Amino acid sequence: MQEFTAELSDRGERVDRWLTRQLPDVSRSRIQALIHSGAIVSEAVPLSPGTRVTDGMVVCVEIPAPVAVTLEPEAIPLNVLYEDSHLIAVNKPAGLVVHPAPGHPDGTLVNALLYHCNDLAGVGGELRPGIVHRLDRDTSGVLVVAKNEQAMEGLSRQFRMREVEKVYYALVHGTPTRRTGKVESLIGRSRHDRKKMSARPSRGREALTHYAVVASCEVASLLRVQISTGRTHQIRVHMAHIGYPVVGDCQYGRSQLDRKLPVVAGRQMLHAYSLRVSHPCSGESLHFVAPVPEDMCTVRDALDMQPSLHENSPANGDVECP
Repeated sequence: MQEFTAELSDRGERVDRWLTRQLPDVSRSRIQALIHSGAIVSEAVPLSPGTRVTDGMVVCVEIPAPVAVTLEPEAIPLNVLYEDSHLIAVNKPAGLVVHPAPGHPDGTLVNALLYHCNDLAGVGGELRPGIVHRLDRDTSGVLVVAKNEQAMEGLSRQFRMREVEKVYYALVHGTPTRRTGKVESLIGRSRHDRKKMSARPSRGREALTHYAVVASCEVASLLRVQISTGRTHQIRVHMAHIGYPVVGDCQYGRSQLDRKLPVVAGRQMLHAYSLRVSHPCSGESLHFVAPVPEDMCTVRDALDMQPSLHENSPANGDVECP
């Protein structure tokens, strides 16, 4: 049990906001959940999140130990790019699902993290890693995960406020007429297939994708892609929307185009190359980079692409392969 006493300068502030400052390692949403559960009281009287603080008010907080979730830790190898007591960044391989879902009850990145992280403080009262953002199963690359409430809150805010720099590489069919450009649209559920996303939905959320041609050949191109938003399947949907679907994408791509290539792409050729964030606790700038995986480099090399000579295109040397 912890006790906090309000001062004159605190008078009139919402108790949930005030306690967030007293407990910097606990998110405001977690504090609100504790209030609703009756774990936060004043003079033995339960409070509400909107209760106003008074001068000299004593608030008692009892934070229960994180409970174990039903997910089982699994000894799945992880390629760790960075780790400290607050967060971990990994290079997720293609084929690994991020978290359990229908059809994928185990064998996920979350199961691997539960096994790997022996200093996991848990999120939301549960002993589990905090998934801040996601990558599709068959998309490889950088993914950052929070280990505790404070990191979850700080990283989530950065993603929400679009303060994170996310760079991808994508192999696409064809070569965009404009060597640099942007795609801006709403993205939402397809009106014709609820399992797919669409750039022409009945309802959706704004999405912005910037791209630049790094290299190209007669039938395909390598793009450097930067997304300002993080909508479901955003890059795959936007590239298909403008007529340059991602190579190997069986959901939004064109199988007849894949069959014409001199090499088989075993999955969608999309890789989260780098991620730049501020450390949620120290404020330090962190830049995580995952080399483009071998399968994607093999497809690129088989296509014998030539570097783009457009003055605004990134240099071909920017692409780091194993």
